[in-house]
Amino acid sequence: MKVNIKTISEVTGFSAATVSNALNNKRGVNRETSAEILRVAKELGYISEQRIRKIKFAIFKKNGRIIDDSPFFNLLIDGAEKECRKLGYEMVISHLEQSSPDYEEQVKWLISDNDAALILLGTELQGTDIDIYRSALCPMLLFDYYDSHMQFDSVLINNEDSAKMATEYLLAKGHKSIGYLRGDFRIQAFRGRAIGYRRALQNASEVVKGKYTFTLSTTMEGAYSDFLEILKGNPELPTAFFADNDMIALGAMKALIERGYRIPEDISLVGFDDLPFSEIASPRLTTIRVSKPEMGGIAVRKMHEIINHVGVAKVKIGVCTDFIERDSVQELREL
Repeated sequence: MKVNIKTISEVTGFSAATVSNALNNKRGVNRETSAEILRVAKELGYISEQRIRKIKFAIFKKNGRIIDDSPFFNLLIDGAEKECRKLGYEMVISHLEQSSPDYEEQVKWLISDNDAALILLGTELQGTDIDIYRSALCPMLLFDYYDSHMQFDSVLINNEDSAKMATEYLLAKGHKSIGYLRGDFRIQAFRGRAIGYRRALQNASEVVKGKYTFTLSTTMEGAYSDFLEILKGNPELPTAFFADNDMIALGAMKALIERGYRIPEDISLVGFDDLPFSEIASPRLTTIRVSKPEMGGIAVRKMHEIINHVGVAKVKIGVCTDFIERDSVQELREL
């Protein structure tokens, strides 16, 4: 039997006009009605996800403090765009500001668009922010975020093991007192890095000392100002720090140098992300490199599999990192 709008209308009980408006993403149909109509349309074979030739890359901003202040994300998007072209998809970039009055309405139409797949850059997602996306009717993948309910496929950095590797490097260089420069906006990635930092110290039977943890702004200038103020109080400092990201590490480095500390002779520093600034800093920053364009490509290739129903199990893809040794860590020698 050929399925048409009239068939869907008869099955759902909604008028043909309502069915047509829902299928064409027109305004005037409430979220629950639209979801039911699209569900039935898929079940009856009226909608086929294999027809999808467009991928929407949505950038979620809770406050923009991570997304706006780092060139990291532009490189991710570049990699995704190149892979889209290679696989024959049109890529459309959308911006979702949670503070916008029409945020929920924007999300509703985004997740109800059955002609496109959705990759959500969820770096700034917190707590229940993901809940509004759970009724998505389009193929959806989380990027730089993981849903603990395991409802969505995800592609993200292997944050915990990477931070553990960085801390183990400092231990191998002879550092016993290793501090943590902690970003004040606790995104999921930072929480994973904190776990890796603690794991490395605990595995080495080193005590994690709270007095060596300092919470700083996630912008370079903010981290500089915050740490400069802290240093004016002459706190006890460790011999080395692991920082949540390069922006924090570079801001802290500027503050330390301004207060007369030598890097790395007095304080060693390791960052995370390998931003372009890290290579030209003085001294050059030792850090964790994330293959940013390749990570974007991985997300698109995974979405291609989802669209074409390759595999049914939801997966969490943790992208491995490289350790980049430069000039900001001093090797301590026992006398």
